[in-house]
Amino acid sequence: MRRLRGGTAGAAAVLGTVLLLAGCENVDLSGGGPSGSAVPAAEPGRAVSPLDNPDGTAPGLAPVTTDADRAEARALIEKVTTKGRGPRTGYDRDEFGYAWTDSAPGGVPFSRNGCDTRNDLLKRDGQKVTFRSGSDCVVVSMTLYDPYTGKDIAWKKAKATEVQIDHVVPLSYAWQMGASRWSKGKREQLANDALNLLPVSGSDNSAKRDSGPASWLPPNKAIRCSYAVRFAQVAEKYGLSVTAPDKEKMLQQCGG
Repeated sequence: MRRLRGGTAGAAAVLGTVLLLAGCENVDLSGGGPSGSAVPAAEPGRAVSPLDNPDGTAPGLAPVTTDADRAEARALIEKVTTKGRGPRTGYDRDEFGYAWTDSAPGGVPFSRNGCDTRNDLLKRDGQKVTFRSGSDCVVVSMTLYDPYTGKDIAWKKAKATEVQIDHVVPLSYAWQMGASRWSKGKREQLANDALNLLPVSGSDNSAKRDSGPASWLPPNKAIRCSYAVRFAQVAEKYGLSVTAPDKEKMLQQCGG
């Protein structure tokens, strides 16, 4: 089957549209996340390779599996520049704008569509989504395939924190790598850009904190190359460097 690149092909667009009807929050975690090849892959359509999803409008992170795709992944990661991590001085979440604003500038996906960023991401990645009565935005229940653990999460809004939206490139990390010198608008873009956002289990998001790939990787080993690719995609889009250990670890995940 011919692989689609660039997020512009009709089939990819249709897939992204269909999966916007998916949804949000309620985790059924029974313990630590599984890892390795024993983790079941997402069913077709529930997760898309980052190589086929460069704008972040399609759901999840499907594994990068072929030698050709791993080579493409390494080539992308190689483009990312490196430098030392700066101080955290002055960092505050508010420096990246109001959380989950629908008015992020710069034309990031889903911006200004009448629905906040969090619910947009829950709709993008969730399945069996239900909405608050009278709303086509506020997700109140869904099933989420969590790429970080390889588990399904049955979520309800009453337990909202069981699914959290992860910034793949953490905002504090970005601050230390140069975002402290950006305009407020560019920081708002990064904080609300679907390319940099994944609904995942709350416990894993909390464990990650502001770590780069050298310090934290998803428990599900099958998608670690995909995670490295997505980290690189965000860094390249926003002109961010990563640390040398982070880049080395990213390349290792894709066979480098």
